[in-house]
Amino acid sequence: MTSRILARPEWHFFFERMAKALRGKRAQVEITGLRLGDQIQAKSVPLVGITFDPKGDLLEIAMEGLDHLIHKPASIAILEGVDGLSGLEIVDSDQHRQIITLTSPLRLSAPDE
Repeated sequence: MTSRILARPEWHFFFERMAKALRGKRAQVEITGLRLGDQIQAKSVPLVGITFDPKGDLLEIAMEGLDHLIHKPASIAILEGVDGLSGLEIVDSDQHRQIITLTSPLRLSAPDE
């Protein structure tokens, strides 16, 4: 498995491109940090979508029954394996890691030119 850090200008387009493919995929949301420890916020919950609002500097992870908001994300990395996208790791402005793990990998098509 490899991880790739997305450049900030890519964030909005990346989440827009994968929005339809993510709908209904099951995911786990884990939050880790020195003050927080390691917490599972959601386990095997269907995703509704993930969006990034550059104007408000807000990443929204919408899941069935849960709206997880990350204000002022500092970095976003995508975790990829041979089968496709397996998760995301978002570091927020407080240096907390928000780890979204898909229960099954998501194959992404190449971006349109």
